[in-house]
Amino acid sequence: MAKAKTETKNGAPAWPAAKVESRKLSEIVPYARNARTHSAEQIDQIAASIREWGWTNPILVTPDGTIIAGHGRVLAAQKLGLGHVPAMVAEGWTEAQIRAYVIADNKLALNAGWDQGLLAVELQGLDDVGFDLDLTGFDALELEALIPSDLPGEGESEGSTASLADKFGIPPFSVLNAREGWWQSRKRAWLALGIKSELGRGENVLGHPETTGNIDFYAQKRALEKREGKKYSTPEARERLIAQGLIGRSV
Repeated sequence: MAKAKTETKNGAPAWPAAKVESRKLSEIVPYARNARTHSAEQIDQIAASIREWGWTNPILVTPDGTIIAGHGRVLAAQKLGLGHVPAMVAEGWTEAQIRAYVIADNKLALNAGWDQGLLAVELQGLDDVGFDLDLTGFDALELEALIPSDLPGEGESEGSTASLADKFGIPPFSVLNAREGWWQSRKRAWLALGIKSELGRGENVLGHPETTGNIDFYAQKRALEKREGKKYSTPEARERLIAQGLIGRSV
């Protein structure tokens, strides 16, 4: 059980060992005033994470089964058709503590940042061994900003492999910005125009076929892996797509 803290003689907080138990999913209910929202896309991402790694973080609930932390995981569990989920019960918490933690659990995570250089290295390393980068939660736009690109730009040679993070010090937008409302509003505007963000700008949006770049490549890469049932590194996928006539050498 997750119990309220007690004070030791020296004033340091002392916490009893927490116990994780299995709870029926049907007996867990959402917190009525939960201010955090979860898109269908994010629920799919959480479900994919659970399939890949299992449960790494139990749901936190009140004794009567109301969710304090883990609304997205519960929705993902429902999507996966699970009957039970691991849960921790918050014993001895006041109503104010519960209400505050519902907010703090989400906000504290958002306050963290990224070391952009190390993140780019880690993502590139995972891509090189053929790991599905979709499972990291980054979309194609974010990946294009972080990992090296073979797409030549203004003033660059055909073989340039500098990422946008290398060129600008940090990506043109941060991962956090991509989760903010204004970015989601822009994405909805794209969709209203028939533009799929995961496919990039599209070859006819500006009337220039060359505007289709590496963002489209990642969509092609995922489609290739799905067709062939195999993960490919970026260089491997590029060569196979070129051999199949699906992309050109400059992409």
